[in-house]
Amino acid sequence: MQGRAILLVNLGSPDAPDEKAVRRYLNEFLMDRYVIQLPWLLRRLLVSLFVLPSRPASSALAYRSIWWDEGSPLVVLSRRVQQALQSRLAMPVVMAMRYGNPGIESQLLELAARQDIHEVVLIPMYPHYADSTVTTSVEEARRVMRKHNLEIELKIQPPFYNRADYIDALVTSAQPWLQKEFDHILISYHGLPESHLRKIDPTGNHCLQQTDCCNKPSAAHATCYRHQIYASTRCFVEQTGLREDQYTLAFQSRLGRAKWLDPYTEQTIRELAEKGVKHLLVLCPAFVTDCLETLEEIGIRGSKAFIEAGGESLELIPCLNDSQVWLDVLERWCQNP
Repeated sequence: MQGRAILLVNLGSPDAPDEKAVRRYLNEFLMDRYVIQLPWLLRRLLVSLFVLPSRPASSALAYRSIWWDEGSPLVVLSRRVQQALQSRLAMPVVMAMRYGNPGIESQLLELAARQDIHEVVLIPMYPHYADSTVTTSVEEARRVMRKHNLEIELKIQPPFYNRADYIDALVTSAQPWLQKEFDHILISYHGLPESHLRKIDPTGNHCLQQTDCCNKPSAAHATCYRHQIYASTRCFVEQTGLREDQYTLAFQSRLGRAKWLDPYTEQTIRELAEKGVKHLLVLCPAFVTDCLETLEEIGIRGSKAFIEAGGESLELIPCLNDSQVWLDVLERWCQNP
């Protein structure tokens, strides 16, 4: 389209799998007020005193276990998506990371420098709404536009957790694994502190405060991560024909001592093995691109935990990544945002 550009935004990755780069990345990530929702001073103390002294070493080790020759899997795969879409579309397509490189600021400035660009469609690459993913990406883009007085229109692609074309792509990409013999499928979503849901609830009295809140119609659902992941799961299960006893939903990547959404993935993996599940599939629909949380947390640590608890094989179903079915969906969204 004349005058339009596409900005794909994903979460981010350190520039290298070493302690220095990981420390820099974690500091930027965890000091975001949308990620750790505490006053700045408390956030600074928490990150500086309890996270940065020790966590970069273990995180760097985890990144090294999944790092590719071309770089971080998340960045490499995101770049492949951007390049594939650019080859299909006449309009400029760029990719940015909320944390790390390439940053949202540099990419927006590059687009704004072009005289032919009047509208940027920002597509947060997260199916479900959360302050720590969607809000922070959008607010960073708006901050950059204010800071540099960019005279371009910013259009935001909303979460796509229940869009038919997204669900179709998810089901199609998972079919080769679902057609294999397996005992059970674990549908694992990135976790979120329960306080995040309560804070963003526009009604102030719905999320996690009413029985069966995710199934009761409410204005809160437009920004409720929990409701949206349940909706995605329901759509996926209905379309694949999975029986209720064939799958389990859980939440991964818990950090800190606060109460997070449960049940927790690692504990669920062990419990499934202890109950006799031998061949487990794991799908991670909170991510459209494979990353540390899928490749290492599930593919390596999750598999080890499953086997230690008595299971025989855990197989990670890849994210949508740069699959043709996903590129087809993104291409349509870019043409008709």
